[in-house]
Amino acid sequence: MAFPPNFLDELRNRITLSELVGRRVVLKRKGREHAGLCPFHNEKTPSFWVNDQKAFFHCFGCGAHGDAIGFAMRIDNLSFPEAVERLAGEAGLEVPETTPHERERAKAVATLHQVTETATIWFEQQLRMPGGKPGLDYLRGRGLGEDTITRFRLGFAPDNREALQAALRRTGATDRQLVDTGLVIQPEDGGRAPYDRFRGRVMFPIHDRRGRIIAFGGRIIGAGEPKYLNSPETELFHKGDNLYCLHLAREAAAKGRPVIVAEGYMDVIALHVAGFDGAVAPLGTALTESQIALLWRYADEPYLCFDGDNAGRRAATRAAERALPLLKPGKSLRFVTLPPSHDPDSLIRDHGPAAFEACLKQARPLVDIVWDLETAGQPMDTPERSASVAAALQQRAASIGDPIVRGYYQDALRKRLWELRRSGNGAGGGRRPARGDPRVRRSPAPGGRSRFDAGPPAWFPDGAALRVAAQDLDVGRRERVLLGAILARPAWLHDLAEEIAALPLSRSDLDRLRTILLDVAGMALAPDDTPGDTLEAAEMRIVTGRATAAGLAAVLEALRHEAERWLGTADPEAALGQWRHIADRHRATVTDAADRRAAAADLADKSVEDIELPLARIERMLRRSGTED
Repeated sequence: MAFPPNFLDELRNRITLSELVGRRVVLKRKGREHAGLCPFHNEKTPSFWVNDQKAFFHCFGCGAHGDAIGFAMRIDNLSFPEAVERLAGEAGLEVPETTPHERERAKAVATLHQVTETATIWFEQQLRMPGGKPGLDYLRGRGLGEDTITRFRLGFAPDNREALQAALRRTGATDRQLVDTGLVIQPEDGGRAPYDRFRGRVMFPIHDRRGRIIAFGGRIIGAGEPKYLNSPETELFHKGDNLYCLHLAREAAAKGRPVIVAEGYMDVIALHVAGFDGAVAPLGTALTESQIALLWRYADEPYLCFDGDNAGRRAATRAAERALPLLKPGKSLRFVTLPPSHDPDSLIRDHGPAAFEACLKQARPLVDIVWDLETAGQPMDTPERSASVAAALQQRAASIGDPIVRGYYQDALRKRLWELRRSGNGAGGGRRPARGDPRVRRSPAPGGRSRFDAGPPAWFPDGAALRVAAQDLDVGRRERVLLGAILARPAWLHDLAEEIAALPLSRSDLDRLRTILLDVAGMALAPDDTPGDTLEAAEMRIVTGRATAAGLAAVLEALRHEAERWLGTADPEAALGQWRHIADRHRATVTDAADRRAAAADLADKSVEDIELPLARIERMLRRSGTED
């Protein structure tokens, strides 16, 4: 919803920011400003400042910055329109409606909200009537006390086709409104009378983010299908855009508590009662893209908690597949695995909240789920089978829309594949070389790290050629030198395999060559496999053969030649340490470039008054990249 600029200006002028903030933060006057402990991060020394004259707040600790609307959005997890409407109400301003159509629509929607609120009260009353005893017995049998039943406004719909609509008509609701809220069904043939949608069910009101009731879920008591019935799509309710109990969970999220997605209404209620008050649930559908985006407004990594059965695993798979294209830096999902035959409600009832807390602490990141989807139960005992798994993982990573996140996923999955093959569980897993074999390569130091890793050593009397590579080469040249050095010094391949796998590469041909190198490293050739030759020479012959078959022979030779120019006759141990220094610098450069792009994108969406923080962020990165050796 768009608001006229003059209305927003008047709203800001009417609000004294220090008074608004002072309701949540203990402020002390410091000259013309106020200072206090930041409500958005933990700190012991006040770094949060409020300036009434300039009408903005700023935290020098975490960088939080904004005006009255921004503070309301951030402290209570409100959208921009929600924050404006709340502050306007407090300031005594009427929110303008821009067109006659919007005014009529707003009035109609407000009336529908009144109807759903009245229906909720009626359902609550029916639960306490003699006819509601089966529903009340069910809830008590599930361990819910009176306070919980009242807090979640649970009710009961009698098994009667006309009881609800008759009660609502007595309050002034029209037949059209009863149908528009989804509470009453009008048969399409027109020959039959309308009838109540919910009959003989325990009722769960569904709220929007502002706490207004927009729909209902009903759980049948006794025999009958479906077990759970939800309201249809209406003017108020869109299943894929809402979550059960989000109005409560967002308050918990604002206090830093975890946001947890469960499968059912009773699971959510059980979690809230047990102290996990960031719990929500989808509304009769699998988790949608819109719901994932909604969750990310309140938590960077919400927890998805599905039942420990096959249906739960399928739900986790669907959620992972839907989340991948949406991933952004810092935004992901974590997956909670419950014991078989348990859901959150039964786990808490049988073993207590500590059992669920233990599961929460063992939650797995999304990348683990992606890995399991393609590798669990998949044989990798031949090159072809390994290639099939690698291709499937690559396809998963390719579905990620954000290029930065996609690159990191590709690196992480490539590294896992290499580690799996190196362990001997993948394709080509061979025997380990015998101890003492003269052809076995040695790591330069325990843990595979060189004693020269502390910093860039002086290699040559004439001034360290490869240090120039670290400082002066562009990103593309640095990539070629780093990969070419492995071709020119094949003894490094195994020592540096993990770091090679993690290198960000911008060219697809270099990435393909890197894959060949790691595949060959994962073959774990033994001395008996290479009679009369060194392991390094044998591996490089395989690399050359595969590169030639892939059309990369010219690239391979060019890289090797370029690396030889830079390496010269450098001491091997010093060169290895310098390679790592260049790789670290390369990763930092690529990461900083990505951060600059992200910061620039942030600026495009900011008003002038909110621009200081992104600018400071860019300046810090520029200073850092300009001072690194």
